Amino acid sequence: MGAASSRLEKALGEQFPEGERYFGLENFGNTCYCNSVLQALYFCVPFREQLLEYYANNKSAGDGEENMLTCLADLFSQISNQKKKTGVIAPKRFIQRLKKQNELFRSYMHQDAHEFLNFLLNELVDILEKECNAAKEPPQNSSSNKNLNGPVNGQANGSHKEPDTTWVHKCFQGILTNQTRCLRCETVTDRDETFLDLSLDIEQNSSITSCLKNFSSTETLNAEDKFFCDKCCSLQEAQKRMKIKKPPNILVIHLKRFKYIEQLGRYKKLSYRVVFPLELKLINTVDNSDLEYSLFAVLVHVGSGPNHGHYISLVKSHNHWLFFDDENVEMTDESMVQTFFGSAQEFSGNTDNGYILFYESVAKTN
Repeated sequence: MGAASSRLEKALGEQFPEGERYFGLENFGNTCYCNSVLQALYFCVPFREQLLEYYANNKSAGDGEENMLTCLADLFSQISNQKKKTGVIAPKRFIQRLKKQNELFRSYMHQDAHEFLNFLLNELVDILEKECNAAKEPPQNSSSNKNLNGPVNGQANGSHKEPDTTWVHKCFQGILTNQTRCLRCETVTDRDETFLDLSLDIEQNSSITSCLKNFSSTETLNAEDKFFCDKCCSLQEAQKRMKIKKPPNILVIHLKRFKYIEQLGRYKKLSYRVVFPLELKLINTVDNSDLEYSLFAVLVHVGSGPNHGHYISLVKSHNHWLFFDDENVEMTDESMVQTFFGSAQEFSGNTDNGYILFYESVAKTN
């Protein structure tokens, strides 16, 4: 650990900007699921910058209520303001708040990193929207629709025709459209829904591209699954498919590695080999625009099942890859990413598998 730490210090001094910090996070018994997600979010630069801006704008409000957002902002501020480039920080206040907020994370059982990420992002959205609504008039409008509220700092302008979203939405939110085509009258019905991450079914010896193709493959609705066509005013056979209407700036992909096996009566981990490239073209968009994304973080699940194991994360920062395992931080090579694709064999001792992938858009904005 000492030798690795000194090597890291030397590399950080030579190859990284002065202002960057690379701190391990103390594990409080079973909090690797949390630590791995926090590292990925810290190195999601647009998210980090917005969070630190929020902290700077709100730290003087001493009478404010502590919540998940203030605790996370405080933690990120602590890390970014450290004098040393590397070390270990104990996210104690954040973990205490998490356990107080959600009983799911109070036990000492192994928790799911994807469930935690979902909970955290939705909790941040709820807090930002409530703060936004509280700054608006009249107060009875505070129950307005989710995902349609203004910016966090209370600078919403009532004259806007298009409602603003929170900065969490601006980082992670995309829009899916469910296209259903009646096979009798050919009418196409579009139904939109928002997402903060995409959960993809996986198969053995596949790739993210093939998983995305399957996600958007055409499904026929017939027999008892017929579609009610408004134009025909009756149930009809139809074809439906899901495509991405508005891609997010940060694309989070969750690989569904835990599958319930009826015969076993429990969940089993699928250690399938799924290739996730460093550069990804998003092929299943409505306008077929082939948007390009670049991988900057991988959450890895280590272990054979959902109820036990460990989480680590690989993060790309300033064109270099780093390995985060709770308190331990090491430099690594991008070739290490390939070791977490999974196993080509059904039964394998290799259980270190990519579980959540973070891609940032490198496409030109219009």
